[in-house]
Amino acid sequence: MSKVIALANQKGGTGKTTTAVNLGIGLAVQGKKVLLVDADAQGNLTDSLGYQEPDNLPISLSSILTKTMMEESYEADEGILHHAEGVDLMPGNIELSAIEVSLVNTMSRETVLRTYINTVKDKYDYVLIDCMPSLGMMTINALAAADSVIIPVQAHYLPAKGMTQLLQTIARVRRQINPKLSIDGVLLTMLDNRTNFAKDIFFILRRDYGGKLRVFQTEIPLSIRAAETSAQGKSIYAFDPHGIAAKAYQAFTKEVQDIGEKQRKRQHQVGLSR
Repeated sequence: MSKVIALANQKGGTGKTTTAVNLGIGLAVQGKKVLLVDADAQGNLTDSLGYQEPDNLPISLSSILTKTMMEESYEADEGILHHAEGVDLMPGNIELSAIEVSLVNTMSRETVLRTYINTVKDKYDYVLIDCMPSLGMMTINALAAADSVIIPVQAHYLPAKGMTQLLQTIARVRRQINPKLSIDGVLLTMLDNRTNFAKDIFFILRRDYGGKLRVFQTEIPLSIRAAETSAQGKSIYAFDPHGIAAKAYQAFTKEVQDIGEKQRKRQHQVGLSR
């Protein structure tokens, strides 16, 4: 059974793309089949995996979504790229900006991405969607397609108001479009443990949201090596396998896997009881 996870935060610079890469490849290292979907017009995920000119790719997510909206046929693996570290990628690029405009006038506009994801997800254990840093139509589509959401939050700036907006949007999508949508948790990123301010942020995050949301036990430390990985087209495991960021992402991957396994067991038990 496949699990679709959206990585979302409307604030940019929270480590969302770095988390998508390292979680995806971390799961692949554990023997899972993983598809990464770049649903951001900036194409940062595509760039981070070594495709440094995403706008020149012949087929991307926008091509497939256009065919979906026009009800044109396409192959299930059309446009999917294979990365050397064992993950597949549906690339994104600037053309997604035009798609976001087109979606406004499309029938079933909130579920176009879900229609595509449903055609490919059975081949994968995990599908990870890297969302735009906004709450526009593409992010709504990602939430409509997802089983759950992971919210990366930058440790040295806690956007409390932004978190509230995101949680409201997730709740609205759950009510109106995708009743099964859940929140796996909030991931604290770029944490500098040397400062009291970072510790205060972590305390505030747990105080304000810990009762409503899981805050992952793993914290992703501030790491120059992790920031450099995107320029290399590699994960932190290939670039700096013994560093603090690699160890943190390994621990985070295990947490995500544990959540997925518990959910699968619950679903299996519900299925047996029917």
